[in-house]
Parts: sequence; structure tokens; C-alpha cells
Amino acid sequence: MSENHLIIIMGVSGSGKTTIGRKLAESINIPFYDADDYHPEANVVKMTKGIPLNDEDRLPWLKNLKEHLKEWKGKGGAILACSALKKSYREILNSSDDGIFWIYLEGSKSLISNRMKARKGHYMPSRLLDSQFATLETPSEALKINIEKTPTEIVNYIQSHLHEQGK
Repeated sequence: MSENHLIIIMGVSGSGKTTIGRKLAESINIPFYDADDYHPEANVVKMTKGIPLNDEDRLPWLKNLKEHLKEWKGKGGAILACSALKKSYREILNSSDDGIFWIYLEGSKSLISNRMKARKGHYMPSRLLDSQFATLETPSEALKINIEKTPTEIVNYIQSHLHEQGK
């Protein structure tokens, strides 16, 4: 992968963004960041209560992430796990760099719901999954990967694709 490159792994909550992002970052020796860590406290409180975020809630978060993407690119690149559900959200993030490589983790609502119910210590309750799918605008600009594969298979596929693309 070339220096100063940014990868964003997107999808609904529970699709495996953090798991895949961490594993990929480790395998290609680049920093990993989770967009969930950058939500304003008010957003976390809202989601913890089971209230879906709206565009107004997400805008400051997205603008903050955009600034971090610029910083991370200047430091040699990064991988970011970020839901980026709407095209308009991805456009905000893309405005920091047209060279962002997008990866979309897609899967069925039932598979993702089961994963969300099994995970511990995350503020996003599984009951918000319907709002995530309702908000999701499937990206055309991303490498799409079915999450039924194992994390290792997914990371190997991404690495192969990046290599083929000369990244």
C-alpha cells in the first residue's frame, strides 16, 4: 500500500468494521481508528437510550472525522471504521481526500442482529439496527464484501484487492 493512504471500512453497526479494521491495520502495519470513539457525548447518550441519530447529530462528528483524516494522511495514512451510511456522509469524509479507498461490509439483517446481540460492552443496542438499515445508502464507490466469510478471509481478500490495485 502506498504511503499516506486512507481506507474507510463502512457498514451498519455490527457488520464487523472494527474487527476487520484492526486485523487489516495489523497486517499492513498502519494505524487503526474507530469512528465510534469520536462521537460527541450527546450522541453516545442518545444511542445508549435507543434513539437513532439524525443528520444534525452526525454533522459535527463527520466534520471532526474529516479533520482527523487530513491529519492521519499527513502522518502516513490510516484505516478508519465508520458507518458512513449515507452518500452525503461519505461525501463529507471524501472532501478531505479524493484518494480514500472505501470498503463496504454487507450482510443480512438477521446475521448482523445476531452478532449485535452477542457482543458485549457496546453502547449501540441491537434495536437500533432497523434505523441503520433504513438510513443505509449502499455505496457504488466501495469494494463490497459479504460478511459471511471469516475475518481472516475478508482481510486476505482486501489485501489481494489492494495489491491488484497497486495500493
